[in-house]
Amino acid sequence: MHRRTFLGALATTAALPLAGRASAAADPAGLAYVGSFTSSSPAGKGLQVAAHDAATGEIRPQSVVDGVPDASFLALSPDGRVLYTTNEQQQGAVTALSLADPARPRVLGSVPTGGAGPTHLSVHPAGHLLVANYTDGTVSAHPLQPDGAIGPASSVVRHEAAEPHAHQVLPAPAGRLVTAVDLGADAVFVYSLDNGRLVQQQRLDLPAGTGPRHLAWHPGGERAYLVAELNSTITVLDWDGARFTAGQVLSTRAAGAGGRNAPAEIATTRDGRFVYASNRGDDDIAVFAVRGDRLERLGSTPTGGQWPRHFALAPDESAVHVVNQNSGTLTRLPRDPATGALAPSTSSAPFTAAAVLAFAG
Repeated sequence: MHRRTFLGALATTAALPLAGRASAAADPAGLAYVGSFTSSSPAGKGLQVAAHDAATGEIRPQSVVDGVPDASFLALSPDGRVLYTTNEQQQGAVTALSLADPARPRVLGSVPTGGAGPTHLSVHPAGHLLVANYTDGTVSAHPLQPDGAIGPASSVVRHEAAEPHAHQVLPAPAGRLVTAVDLGADAVFVYSLDNGRLVQQQRLDLPAGTGPRHLAWHPGGERAYLVAELNSTITVLDWDGARFTAGQVLSTRAAGAGGRNAPAEIATTRDGRFVYASNRGDDDIAVFAVRGDRLERLGSTPTGGQWPRHFALAPDESAVHVVNQNSGTLTRLPRDPATGALAPSTSSAPFTAAAVLAFAG
């Protein structure tokens, strides 16, 4: 059984040297990109350009980009001129798209990741694309060309575990190291990236059955927040610039919550005061306040949809936009910047089998 079927049943770095200048044909401030699963039933459209209304905050489908199957995660180059997407299939691939005209992304090309089921990617300031391959538990690094096109993998490493499932890979603060989160290994890995080669520096093991999925860095860089899919927790990770140390562990769920739940995404605000996490099953966004080296749970708000796989803060952080995979909707929860509280959904737009949202930069 494909993991998406299983889960559905339960379901700034330095700029890269990119050629050319962005076109004035479209204002990127009014655009967003939505990735979806084309191999699901019902099938999504792969990659869509969406209109983002600055006045109302609403996001609506605008056009479809051909030739981008199973776009399950998106990342922009630091200068916003190239969009990268995973193609989450058994023979994993990643695709680069030029945003010279942000309203009309143009495919630059796709390359194999060297792994299966790529589910996350990010851009490293050393000029590499980092990819986490869920199905076979590998992480790969790919050199990027001057125009943003992706080169063949320069390094592919497999996590040591009975059933590794790499779920996320990110540059660490300052861009010297790489962090990778593996749900199947119950571990977080730290790598150096030496001439395109990933070299393990640390493995932080977590209790069996934790199922870590994604982490989000505090903007100060001294800690990260790790959300776990299998036991519905957040672990506060202290960071000394080279290694993690596990600290506070707290639940993502409201007191007394029962039934199936699988947290998916986590994010921090730019001011470092609040952390948000999505609960698939409870179908809400949990809100936490940052209190020094600890978190305090403030509450949760229903997303207005089913199975919130991903969410993103609006560019001005006035709202949280939630990608509800099973209901095929993108909803908007207004946000109070003073208290961090979220209000109930004020809008809903159809995006079948949606997986991820990224605002144009």
